[in-house]
Amino acid sequence: MSHTRPAGTEDSGADAKIADAPESWPVERSEDRYRSRMVGMRTDWVEMPGPGGQGTSLAARDYMEHPGAAAALALDDAGRVLLQRQYRHATRHTLWELPAGIIDGEGEGPLATARRELVEEAGLRADTWHELADFFPSPGFSNERIHVFLARGLSEVPAEEIDFEREHEEADLVAEWVPLEEAVHLVLAGRLHNGATVIGILAAHAASRTGFTGLREPAEP
Repeated sequence: MSHTRPAGTEDSGADAKIADAPESWPVERSEDRYRSRMVGMRTDWVEMPGPGGQGTSLAARDYMEHPGAAAALALDDAGRVLLQRQYRHATRHTLWELPAGIIDGEGEGPLATARRELVEEAGLRADTWHELADFFPSPGFSNERIHVFLARGLSEVPAEEIDFEREHEEADLVAEWVPLEEAVHLVLAGRLHNGATVIGILAAHAASRTGFTGLREPAEP
């Protein structure tokens, strides 16, 4: 299958040039504003370029410190995606989402979190895992990073092997299997709003065009 590159990029070397990279500007001082079991709020006074690019100046930047999260896009042999409806109090919405959770296990990496959440929320295991995307959902005020994995070769986990009891929002989960093409239409129609779900569905649809070849192998710490 041939692919057409966007006009004007044929000889630009954009693939080699464009990549996000770690960088840290000097911080004069920091102050904790709030700290809970999982997240914190902090203010850093950061050295920034001065007016007109001359010298430097200090700018206060508030942000949330977050351990990160992982999501599993479970795709069955019929090409259907598992979506689960869950209440999200901060948004005052019920949202259709992928199985997902915070990376909160000791020494746990993103893939282990995705595996755990797929078992706990959906009662499923997967034989094959690939990374679809990883992104910062709100880089203007949070360091949260979310990894979205493609899970295939699904099988049910016997109930006696699941050492987890759903409560609160998770006790009210509703699940639906949706064909991938239909899930894309739901995204484009504005009927899905969870960031990891939207990105995961669109990434999986793009990857499906080449039979999921070229996807990244998941890495663990």
